[in-house]
Amino acid sequence: MTKTILAIDTATEACSVALLYKGETTSIFELCPQQHSQKILPFIEQLLDAKNLKPAQLDAIAYGAGPGSFTGVRISASTVQGLSFAHDIPVVGISTLSAMAHENYVVHDQAESLVMIDARMQEVYFAYKRCSEGGKVDDLLGEQVLPPDKLPITLSEFTERQLIGTGVVAYEQILTTKNLPSNPNVLYPNAKYMLPLALEALAVGSYGSANDVSPTYIRDRVTWKKLPGK
Repeated sequence: MTKTILAIDTATEACSVALLYKGETTSIFELCPQQHSQKILPFIEQLLDAKNLKPAQLDAIAYGAGPGSFTGVRISASTVQGLSFAHDIPVVGISTLSAMAHENYVVHDQAESLVMIDARMQEVYFAYKRCSEGGKVDDLLGEQVLPPDKLPITLSEFTERQLIGTGVVAYEQILTTKNLPSNPNVLYPNAKYMLPLALEALAVGSYGSANDVSPTYIRDRVTWKKLPGK
């Protein structure tokens, strides 16, 4: 039996929604800085309506849990938490860095990726990921936030196709290496590439309820508040 899964991400300047239904994926991806709260629900409605689906028919909702923009990850988390609570839908939190690495694996055949999202404040959200078949993503160094000149890895050891994310572009002058690309293959997370990761998580029982929705900030300066009374 195939799963019906909705995935959303608003962790960066991009806003994306994807739907897995009867083994086929439909998706919407748009760069819309500071418009996520206006765009996300209409995008969800558009995808569900196209398949004559109601939220209650979803088997699970996957969401980009972060890291990323504090406001962005809260929009994603609150949207998913509301849908999950209203319709008792299981939820799966997906690392935005893992989703980007998985896209690089699927689209550009790169099993290993160094992911760097611009975290502002002269820092990047960083991870070194290894992907394999079936939506499996291994975290090789742990997700971190740090200045780009303090990365715990030598970038020149990797090909330019393995360096992805907005941090690569934002801090190009600091990240000095002969292999540094000026236009990485993957710049932003895309909900479409969260779906295989969500399927893998569901297969091993790694999911929760509305009460378990929790953004990943890495920086611990913001506290997430759940639904009142939950």
